Amino acid sequence: MSYTFGELRMPDCECLGSCPYFENGVAKEIDVIAQVRQQEYCKADFSKCARYMVFKAIGEGNVPRDLLPFQVDRAKELIKKNKKLN
Repeated sequence: MSYTFGELRMPDCECLGSCPYFENGVAKEIDVIAQVRQQEYCKADFSKCARYMVFKAIGEGNVPRDLLPFQVDRAKELIKKNKKLN
């Protein structure tokens, strides 16, 4: 599936179907906000999603359950710390 952003057709994030943030996490509690975030981060430019950044850089098992899509600074720190350890 994909999302149309202006004239561009953007593919959905590969993690959309299994992302804990949207499946059973915080977002279930605030449905309207979750829908907006899902459009912005999962169906438009998912490369801006903090969860996706960590997933791609250091693996799915290193994505904290409480990491929110807009917490890019935290994601960068997690990636940096992980790379120092390895």
